[in-house]
Amino acid sequence: MNNTNYNTIYNITPPDRIDVSLKPPSSKSISNRVLVINALSGNVFPIQNLSDSDDTRVMIDAFNTDNTTVDIGAAGTAMRFLTAYFAQTDGVRILTGSERMKNRPVKILADSLRSIGGEIEYLEKEGFPPLKITGHRLQGGNISLDGSVSSQYISALMMIAPMMNNGLTIDLEGQVVSFPYIIMTARLMELFGVKPKIYDNSIQISQQQYVPRAFSVESDWTGASYWYEIASLAKCEVNITISDLRKNSLQGDSKVAELFYPLGVITTFTDSGVKLQNIRDRTLPVFLEYDFTDEPDLVQTMAVTACMLGIPFRFSGLQSLRIKETDRIFALQTELKKLGYILSTERDNLLEWKGERCEPEHLPVIATYDDHRMALAFAPACLYIDKIHIAEPQVVSKSYPSFWNDLKKAGFKISLRKHQ
Repeated sequence: MNNTNYNTIYNITPPDRIDVSLKPPSSKSISNRVLVINALSGNVFPIQNLSDSDDTRVMIDAFNTDNTTVDIGAAGTAMRFLTAYFAQTDGVRILTGSERMKNRPVKILADSLRSIGGEIEYLEKEGFPPLKITGHRLQGGNISLDGSVSSQYISALMMIAPMMNNGLTIDLEGQVVSFPYIIMTARLMELFGVKPKIYDNSIQISQQQYVPRAFSVESDWTGASYWYEIASLAKCEVNITISDLRKNSLQGDSKVAELFYPLGVITTFTDSGVKLQNIRDRTLPVFLEYDFTDEPDLVQTMAVTACMLGIPFRFSGLQSLRIKETDRIFALQTELKKLGYILSTERDNLLEWKGERCEPEHLPVIATYDDHRMALAFAPACLYIDKIHIAEPQVVSKSYPSFWNDLKKAGFKISLRKHQ
């Protein structure tokens, strides 16, 4: 095993049985939206059960600091939401981040804000952070936005729209990705007294006032998806209880319960959450085909699971994966090849495995590319290959800081191997 390029590696081996109760992190998607809305409403009530993820911590720090420069590290959601928030809020801010963040485009959002009165300057490279934002009340009006790149641009504009002099109408062009996240934003705005109007390709938000209210954040369905993967891949009997997951969730990734049913995972909803059990004498599908336009954060979970189970697949709707924490399509192809699976891609929105195999590496180390979801999705693969090695495992702090402790609680053995 070659660990020359890594500072830290976790060696993970599976348990003989899995019977565990746990609470995944609170939803960072909800947490980060409610932080913006709460601030715009006057911040009377503290938000309960906020996510302890890196992405949410940098948002909290940004709202609590008097510093002109705000560094959000690798938090893409924070970059998009704070760009809009600071553009609408009096004061001058420098918004910056990690080197990867400085190469993640923000031009579509910045240009949209400029068109309705925002003052935003690019301090290094045109179209990318860091940004100098001179905030003031925006005029609003009408804008057109490419909905095929990132729903976070749309959500960022939606949340500040009620504060604009003329409100805002957003006309969406192209296929809108991650539409459930737009619905999540709208429903959260409604809970705080603002009523967006959403049509097929248009969002209309008049000038309104947010109403402060108490709010508690539900658990993260995306974080729970890795336990669905564990339940599906486990060769032993599984009983997993996950608290505070809601059937009628604000989160689009609650779709994971439906996606994993044909992969042998039964979900039972209770008053306090869900119980997962596996069907060991199941008949698996011979092929999986699914459009992940609405649930792009589940792609890594599903791709690793399908390969381990030997199910060829064709996944589409992946156009936003190239501009995530890493190029997730490339990362999946590279790391699954280490395990013996050859994936192919067409354009930027499709990934498939036709069943083609290659010789797996001896004791492969899974690189994580500063992407939390690479570590989270690949760790359960040890259930099928007996042991897996995850490089730079600390990346899970971005969304699921307690993941390794939860794995240990479930009986997984985790040992640390440091760079020599």
